[in-house]
Amino acid sequence: MKIINTKNIISLLLVICLCFGIVGCGSSDNSDTQESAVNESEDTSSDKENEADTDGAEVLNIAYQYGLAYAPLIIMQKQELVEKYYEEATGKSVTVNWNQMNAGADINTGIASGDIDAGFMGVAPALTGISKKANYKIFTNLSGQEHGMMTNKEDIKTLEDLVESDEQIALVNIGSIQHIILARALVENGLDAHALDAQLVAMKHPDGMTSLTSGNIACHLTTNPYIYKEREAGNLSEISEISDTWTNENSFIVGVASTSLHDEKAELYDALSKAVEEAVSYINEDMEAAAKLTYELDGNTEEDELKYMELGSYSVETKGVFELAKFMAENNFIESAPESYEELVYDNVKGD
Repeated sequence: MKIINTKNIISLLLVICLCFGIVGCGSSDNSDTQESAVNESEDTSSDKENEADTDGAEVLNIAYQYGLAYAPLIIMQKQELVEKYYEEATGKSVTVNWNQMNAGADINTGIASGDIDAGFMGVAPALTGISKKANYKIFTNLSGQEHGMMTNKEDIKTLEDLVESDEQIALVNIGSIQHIILARALVENGLDAHALDAQLVAMKHPDGMTSLTSGNIACHLTTNPYIYKEREAGNLSEISEISDTWTNENSFIVGVASTSLHDEKAELYDALSKAVEEAVSYINEDMEAAAKLTYELDGNTEEDELKYMELGSYSVETKGVFELAKFMAENNFIESAPESYEELVYDNVKGD
């Protein structure tokens, strides 16, 4: 019989225990290392997210409306001009959100709530907002366009024919620049500025044109390109007093910027101003090229877009704004007249 050496057995057991101990410790150490790596990874990821938030793109929310008067804005979008000027000034990027709205009143609400930083609207609602101490001023002019009023009624020849009638007049909104142009025309023809207020119906320009041509309303006061399309219809006649009172050289669409954009984000405000100026210059220097960029979004043929664009006026300098504000105050559209042009605009704006 073979005798087992007790010392050898004890040594073997010690080796086995030692091996298991090493394996166990190794597993434990590896787990700690992995947990540490995960925690470190989470911390690093969190740091990167915070860094991304800090270095994230600036955001600019812009609101605008419909029609060829807004053509420079389409060029700004397509050529990413705000982005270009902001990056040149800061080395950083900006995300520009473009919001198309129905009326200046909607833009006023957006700026008041902080959802909109800059908006483009008719000069009349802009002046109304400024008079009510809205947190913005005019930072640029954009365009001037001819206005006119067409009718489908043979017995309506003048504005006086409409007074005390039951005929309805479509225009884009109550308090819009079209409303104020109508009021000016009434006053210039010896009538009360508010003589037709009860007969006004608010409609978007294309809807007003459709309602006029279908006979649902008697008159439509509108602008480029709709007034030209209505003149071409052949079965409508024009009330001439409207087009004489506010020409395409006067300010029609202006840009307003919130005081927070102007006061707190000077580089972004400057980039926006330069972008508008370049887009306006682009149109004035090469309308044919500009029409190629804008015609599809305006719903015109390229040929018609160029024709209508040539009938408008594009400039960053305002014209007639202070005079219009005084008229609005004198006829109770706003509570008080501004004492100076400077009350209405930021210091980079030129005009009257």
